[in-house]
Amino acid sequence: MGPAGVALGVDESWQVVDRERASLVDLLEGLGPQEWEKPTQCGDWRVRDVAAHLTIAARISYGAVLREFVRARGSFDRMIHDTSVREGELPVTEIVANLRSAIGTRRLAPGTTRREPLLDILVHGQDIALALGRERAMPVEAARDAADRVWTMRFPPRPWPLPHHRLVATDVEWTRGEGAEISGPVSALLLLLTGRTAPALPRLNGGIPTGN
Repeated sequence: MGPAGVALGVDESWQVVDRERASLVDLLEGLGPQEWEKPTQCGDWRVRDVAAHLTIAARISYGAVLREFVRARGSFDRMIHDTSVREGELPVTEIVANLRSAIGTRRLAPGTTRREPLLDILVHGQDIALALGRERAMPVEAARDAADRVWTMRFPPRPWPLPHHRLVATDVEWTRGEGAEISGPVSALLLLLTGRTAPALPRLNGGIPTGN
């Protein structure tokens, strides 16, 4: 097990979320039309779909979630996918404005904890940066919080299986799991845990998983 207290404090966590949202707004404002359409590591989402997804939690109501859940025929994953793709069709100026308006809010999507916004902005910020061939640094302690959330989360259901390995961060105190060791920066371990295997692999050492 990793150290106790790996989660950031409430205020510190939201401060990181706000900084990450603001820096992502700066990045998005400089994109050209073709860059908004680039495919990402997140399923079939384009950059515009990922960016739109990051705006929804701060605006969606419980009633809207219920309607979208019914519309998705009871599939949580389909609901997230479909709402993000629909929001992704908005003009890019509106997507950027919606993300900017989320800076400073502590509103959570129904059914989520305060740790999800940090996980979302860190991982999806990487999805966007990777699609654009950009470097986007991850705050180490925030990445540890997010990695630990993925490892321990039970609801919403984790979409990627946990690797049957011992994960060891080399830049911060954090260890999880049992089995053959995989080590590397906690940001790379976070990408591995969230299904971004291809960009994670070059930064990891040890018995890299090819399946669950």
